[in-house]
Amino acid sequence: MSGKLKAAEVSAMLASQMEALARELLPGGKKTGAEWMAGSVAGEPGTKLAVHLYGAKAGVWKDFSQDIGGDPLDLVAHCLTNRDLSAAYRWACNWLGLSTETVEVRRAEIREKAEQAKAKEEEDAKKRVIRARDIWMNAQPNILNTPVDFYLQARGIKLEKFDRPPGALRFAPEHYCAEINAPLPAMLAAITDLNGRCVAVHQTWLGQHGGQWAKAQLEIPKKVLGSFRGACIRLRKGAAGTTLKQVLPDEVIAIGEGIETCLSVAMARPDLRILAAISLANLGTIRLPDTARNVLILADRDESTAAKKGLRKAIDTHLSAGRTVDVAWPPKGKDFNDVIGR
Repeated sequence: MSGKLKAAEVSAMLASQMEALARELLPGGKKTGAEWMAGSVAGEPGTKLAVHLYGAKAGVWKDFSQDIGGDPLDLVAHCLTNRDLSAAYRWACNWLGLSTETVEVRRAEIREKAEQAKAKEEEDAKKRVIRARDIWMNAQPNILNTPVDFYLQARGIKLEKFDRPPGALRFAPEHYCAEINAPLPAMLAAITDLNGRCVAVHQTWLGQHGGQWAKAQLEIPKKVLGSFRGACIRLRKGAAGTTLKQVLPDEVIAIGEGIETCLSVAMARPDLRILAAISLANLGTIRLPDTARNVLILADRDESTAAKKGLRKAIDTHLSAGRTVDVAWPPKGKDFNDVIGR
């Protein structure tokens, strides 16, 4: 090579060929939608490691079992060179066939591809929002006596105990599932921003097993369509009965991860305003109005290092926003749904 490409430039070039790279580094994995899924950096089958294959996030990866992640060059280092980035850089240059290329030509390609990827990602993001809203609007609003109702009953959640079923939940009798390339019944949840606009949709595919409704027997029975950072699933307005933007300073806002966990708490405390964050990472990033001063985090009993760090980060984020933060732990089991029995 004439000159030397920066590590970030090499990483960007790897990202432009991410699917081929993922197949080589993680041979036991498989493509699931726009991601390559594997068990870990060892490359065995599984779903704990996810690699984005396309768009502006191409090459971004996360191994949730070990709480590690990074860019494509980091992935090479973890998979092949015992985390030696210098060795990973040399391997990547060889894999990319850079020895006969000029740095200037490749840098121009990197810039052009990055601009194209950014524009495409922005356009794709808009399309995902539109698609999520269409899916939501076309679903059945009344979930009583539907597979959604029966699924929640099997999880110990009795919708008749509420004054009304959560308006955020809907039922889709035939909702397309990419994993099996066929439609399945599904519980859909609207994910909304602070202004109440639907920005994404949470999908839980359902199936009957032994005469009882449960999550469909899929490798990944739950997925989100769209970007949900800062947004949430509004499950209960609580005693106030007002919109999220109308929260009063003395009101407590309870925030949990999953729909089932949050509804389990709602059965015991229907007076609470309850939001589902969808993920641990989003517990602290949910956008709340300035009037929100009190937060109750409904924590899962997860002793992993990643979970502890994630919870601590969520607490610190809310504290830094000037809110008081309390944490509620399930007295038994992993989460509050375990408490009410399944």
